[in-house]
Amino acid sequence: MNKDIKYFGLDISHLVFDVTDSFGNYYQFKNSILGFKKFVKLLDINSHCVMEATGYYHYQLAYYLEEQGIKVSVENPLSVKRFIQMKLSKIKTDKSDSRLICEYAKQVELKLWRGNSKHQLECLQMIRLLSVYTKQSTMLKNKIHGETVLGIPSKSVVSSFKRILKELQKDMKTIEDKLLFLVKEFHQKLLTDLKSIPGIGPKTSLMLVVLTDGFDRFTSGSELCSYAGLTPVIRQSGSSVKGRPRISKMGNQKLRNLLFMCSFNACKYNHACKSIYDRIVAKGKSKKLALIAVCNKLLKQAFAIAKSGLTYDNNYRSVLVKN
Repeated sequence: MNKDIKYFGLDISHLVFDVTDSFGNYYQFKNSILGFKKFVKLLDINSHCVMEATGYYHYQLAYYLEEQGIKVSVENPLSVKRFIQMKLSKIKTDKSDSRLICEYAKQVELKLWRGNSKHQLECLQMIRLLSVYTKQSTMLKNKIHGETVLGIPSKSVVSSFKRILKELQKDMKTIEDKLLFLVKEFHQKLLTDLKSIPGIGPKTSLMLVVLTDGFDRFTSGSELCSYAGLTPVIRQSGSSVKGRPRISKMGNQKLRNLLFMCSFNACKYNHACKSIYDRIVAKGKSKKLALIAVCNKLLKQAFAIAKSGLTYDNNYRSVLVKN
């Protein structure tokens, strides 16, 4: 802990946020711009605000503090929860949580939070919208199929479903085109380079760029794999506990699912991925485990291409070649 830094533990809810500082002083403010302005009056260059990632409620305050030049850390709720449990606290209130978050801040190594740019935020919102539309589209297709197999399907009902589906697909196409245009503004070359990897197509390369913010937030392939929740978890203790290794899944689920779908084609057409898959299966390991290894390989290939500015060469051992 840096003794010169004054920590502020923040517990944020929909309407208010509770604050406890390093000296035990407690405050409560409205979770609004007016409340943010009042809170900032307590802060200076040595202040460090620490909060949990509470759904969407923490975003506005985190961005506001960042714009004011205040140090901000947004911590994993599970890490904070485990810390609170370790303290054996019998009280669970917003006030007590803010105090314990402040204690947590004093004892752990904090990473400064970095917000997304307006461009990145818009792209992420479009991806979330497309995810909603995809689910609605699948539901409508299933409903249309269900209605048409009835003995005497209602023409008006089926027609209504088809009309809604057509409009939904039209909106999806518009959003997809807009998303592609926005990403090409900043990452045209990267999109092209990523598509050179066998197993990664145009939509996948687009999603990879958006979900990783153009790979700018990562310093290594291993760090990126950890972000995707693809790193292994080992459970062994003494001679009695020998759990099966599995992936952590504590990461970006969209990115993980995307890579898993790509892994099937990568096993066929990507020489490096096929080699890993065949080697793991030959050892008697499960095909699912081999596919997860392929996901890791794909992600590391994408990271290498993004950082080097090179394109993929399927026949060269180093897998990269200069443009």
